[in-house]
Amino acid sequence: MRPEALIIIHVVFGMFGLLTALWCYVEGLNVNSANQGRIKTSALLTAIFIWLSWILGGLYYVPFYPASKKVILAGPMPSAHNFFMETKEHIFFMLLLLATYLPIAVRTQDILANRASRNLVLTVAGIIVILALIMDGSGAMIIMGERLGLQGMQVPK
Repeated sequence: MRPEALIIIHVVFGMFGLLTALWCYVEGLNVNSANQGRIKTSALLTAIFIWLSWILGGLYYVPFYPASKKVILAGPMPSAHNFFMETKEHIFFMLLLLATYLPIAVRTQDILANRASRNLVLTVAGIIVILALIMDGSGAMIIMGERLGLQGMQVPK
């Protein structure tokens, strides 16, 4: 598979994870007996999509990112690696843990009757959405850094 395809699929699954976490959050705001199945489904899909995104990102990162890193660091925007990639490399651990925990929390807690359990699920889903947005924005900055490095362009001041 071409490296570009891995990156695209990685981002798509990450966005699916973000959207299903948002779906879980919105359903959790108005939890009732009719939507508990949708909450469980969205929580499970969030975990699946985030894990698939991580696996596909790793399939790119290990063999192909070292060359990209050299281009980024030699280019006009080394912060694309020094800040944004380093940030992503640490945030993804939290994202994986939270995405794995979300379906567990939904299935083991009585979110219909217990307000604290509902708030826990809402908090976890909300943090997943925020972290996924940070990851997506950081990824865009990394791609921009590589593109500028390949084109030999200067960053506008």
